[in-house]
Amino acid sequence: MDGPSPTRPLSPRAAATRARILDAAIGEFAANGLAGSRVDEIAARAGANKRMLYAYFGAKEDLWLAVLETVYAAKRAEEERLEVAHLAPAEAMSRLVAFNLRYTARHPEFVTLLNQENIHRAAYLRRSADVPALYSPLTRMLREVLARGAEAGLFRKDVDPLQLYLSIVALGHFTVANMHTLSTVFGTDLGSEAALDAREAHVTEMVLGYLRP
Repeated sequence: MDGPSPTRPLSPRAAATRARILDAAIGEFAANGLAGSRVDEIAARAGANKRMLYAYFGAKEDLWLAVLETVYAAKRAEEERLEVAHLAPAEAMSRLVAFNLRYTARHPEFVTLLNQENIHRAAYLRRSADVPALYSPLTRMLREVLARGAEAGLFRKDVDPLQLYLSIVALGHFTVANMHTLSTVFGTDLGSEAALDAREAHVTEMVLGYLRP
């Protein structure tokens, strides 16, 4: 079942209700996954009723897709606000690496939801008409910074931007996705500010070290 496609803008009250349902669904889905989440609980969290939820989103699976699109769009919006064009290449690259780590640390629900959708082999995300719009601005910024660094002789010239992007994302994603188990195994709180500072310094040096010609 596909979700509804409104032909006119929602009223401010309706838009606020829709936003509350989305926020509630993000929390419920992040905690319990698609299969374990209940529409009744999402509606209760949002202070809405199931009729309104179905009217705005359709079935639970349609709401799940709306949540995925929402969290992707939120990360994209923050990436677009990054200003690195005026920075020297090494400083610009450091900012991009730090942003990715810090964003995932601030939004563990983003990591959890993506992990869940990967369990479903992106079956729901493939249905999205907005998938092209989910393209990360970070990849474009990486290409631009790499080009400037290579031209200045500061970065190696054989870097594959996609591979670098995947590595940078992995350096943040793995840490957050495994925060609890790793903290338990090593007997230290890897989510503390001091631990995140140390992780940021380490991964930044890793990336800059790899880029040196």
